[in-house]
Amino acid sequence: MKTTRRRFLLATSAMAAPLVLPKSVFGANSRINVGWIGCGRRAGQLRGIPEDAQAVAFADVNIKRAQSWLSFGEKYGMTKNDCYQDYREMLEREDLDAVIVATPDHWHALNSIHAMNAGKHVYCEKPMTLTIREGRLMVDAARKNNVACQCGSQQRTMEQNRIGCALVREGRIGRVHTVHSACFPTSWECDLPEMEAAPEEIDWDMWCGPTQPRGYNDKLYVPRGGKMGHEWGWISFRPYSGGEMTGWGAHGFDQIQWALGKDDTGPTKIVPLEESPPFDGVHLGPNNYIDMVYDDGTVLKIDGQAGGGGGWFEGEKGEVKIDRGKYSCKPDTIDDEMPPLPISSHTGDTNEHIANWLYCARTGERPNADVEIGHRSSTVCHLGNIARWLKRELTWDPVTETFPGDDEANSYIDRDRRAPWILES
Repeated sequence: MKTTRRRFLLATSAMAAPLVLPKSVFGANSRINVGWIGCGRRAGQLRGIPEDAQAVAFADVNIKRAQSWLSFGEKYGMTKNDCYQDYREMLEREDLDAVIVATPDHWHALNSIHAMNAGKHVYCEKPMTLTIREGRLMVDAARKNNVACQCGSQQRTMEQNRIGCALVREGRIGRVHTVHSACFPTSWECDLPEMEAAPEEIDWDMWCGPTQPRGYNDKLYVPRGGKMGHEWGWISFRPYSGGEMTGWGAHGFDQIQWALGKDDTGPTKIVPLEESPPFDGVHLGPNNYIDMVYDDGTVLKIDGQAGGGGGWFEGEKGEVKIDRGKYSCKPDTIDDEMPPLPISSHTGDTNEHIANWLYCARTGERPNADVEIGHRSSTVCHLGNIARWLKRELTWDPVTETFPGDDEANSYIDRDRRAPWILES
């Protein structure tokens, strides 16, 4: 990668990562107090908070798992009294400023909205939502409460991804006519047998949350499982997730939206195709190819021709391929003669993405993967799933966020929830 001499301004001022101000501006002893909702595998990768923040609370339906984090929290003076099985009790703390949400997908919106309504800044793991309506309500909550809500799409803060997307967005390959992406499989109905009881340290009814209660199964409790990691686990099943369409698709489609300059909109036509990749013996849900069309005629082909972390952009003057932490272009002179890129302390992987969020919590600026961006990128994933479930072409209005004149499709914009886990508009 030609990153040392060919670095450039990556976006408009509204998109660029802010520069870090000296700590003295905020007060040397003014730390942001952070709590975690969900203490599982991914959450363990989200503990890289900067020096001007500190951990004060952990919440998990598995109380033993929350308490196991005290080896991390003890350096901040935490005790078992700072561990909660019900996250709502944690949100009542007046000393809590911000929360990191890393629960299963069916909990993301509720955790986040409850936190924002309690005045807390939120970092929500991707996919940000389980349904389209959840995303709009998360945006509304962030704006109403004037808090920073960052979606965990850390590629927005990774230098190579920022450069690759800017090359496309600034017209270096001319008008983009076609984009290829990985073919992410959709979730399917859960057929795992129900076991007699959950381990005593797990509040299984709380884990089910807004979904219809289902008996415990240790293969459902994990995110991914099986020989190849996908035969089971909650990410495979429709009540709890959108499958890898939302799992990895939230990364890939986010980069495509950014590169195309579509952060405030989305495709208008979704066409599920009969053709599909060869059956791999693992993914049991729908995985047929899909064409999505934007209002400017750009076609996004979900056809398995690109890496999961980005897309392959074909333009009138060349092409750019983007994936996790890398990009390439043809001709290779496309990224020549760029003006210098301003130095930013928020260029890196997950830890810098978290730092960018906490910086914005202090300053009131919008984070790199602001909640509106996360909502729009997740919506692309949901549109693909809905088209597969209905097995027909759909027309989408990204302004009203509805399927015009299509009651059946509109019924998929949200889902039923059991009380008391109801989302209010």
